[in-house]
Amino acid sequence: MKFVVRVAFAVAFFFSLVSLQAFAAEPVVNPEQIVANHLNSIGAEAVRTGGQGRVAQGAAQFRILTGGSATLDGKSVLVSTGRKFHFMMKFSTTDYHGERIVFDGERVQVASATAQQTRSIFGEFIRTQDTIIREGLLGGALSTSWPLLNLGDRKAKLSYDGLKAIDGKKLIDVRYKPKKSSDLDIHLYFDPETYRHVKSVYTMSIKAGIVQAPNAGTPIPALNQQDASSPVSRDTGETLSARQNETRYRIEETFGDFKTTDGVTLPTQYVLKYTQELQNGRTNLWEWDMSEKQISNNISLDPRNFEVK
Repeated sequence: MKFVVRVAFAVAFFFSLVSLQAFAAEPVVNPEQIVANHLNSIGAEAVRTGGQGRVAQGAAQFRILTGGSATLDGKSVLVSTGRKFHFMMKFSTTDYHGERIVFDGERVQVASATAQQTRSIFGEFIRTQDTIIREGLLGGALSTSWPLLNLGDRKAKLSYDGLKAIDGKKLIDVRYKPKKSSDLDIHLYFDPETYRHVKSVYTMSIKAGIVQAPNAGTPIPALNQQDASSPVSRDTGETLSARQNETRYRIEETFGDFKTTDGVTLPTQYVLKYTQELQNGRTNLWEWDMSEKQISNNISLDPRNFEVK
């Protein structure tokens, strides 16, 4: 009898232990705690908040994946201090010399990207949907303007959207809603084990005939880019059907290869993708792959870095 009782107790203890382990393995679902864990993954509070400016710079490669073909090698620089932000990707061709986005804390400037002094399709979208810049979202934790560093001032609302399988791995999905309404649907993704921010996705859809879509920007035909802004020449049945489609925009940021510098753990691999699906059936997919070779923290920056002209 005692043996039976001992066995029963052992079985009950075993299943209790398994249940506790399973419970412990569950990710935090409270958005505030997710943010707190994320901030701890960056570094101690005194380190991550006590600095001045930050400069992250390295190599960049631009590729047109859909809607044309091009591969360009260049460099990238992300400069930030407080909420001020300057992001540049530079390539050695006049057909597309890159992107430059500046935020002085009040105003956003998106520079031209071609010899014709026109913005690219990506730059034009950022200009019209500058919430990404004003909220400090672009560049993730690489920038000192990252909103999760001081969420109280932003007054944005966060909600836990569950675990999502992305690229074969489950990630914590947190929806980000700025205080000021935006057309963008914004999701931030975190590793459930380390709580590092590893991905951001911004999407926007516009139904045909409802509202005016953002200007298409420059398609850069000199790089074998498909002319995304040209009108359809004939109203064929296929064309009329395509015009009933939604116009969809998507920006995806992926962060990896985290390294610690000056007590701050930040990603050194940064991939930025922009997808534009137009009502005429054409799609453009651009990718910038950046490898941050040097990250400098707590440095004094020239205010001219953030001048908006």
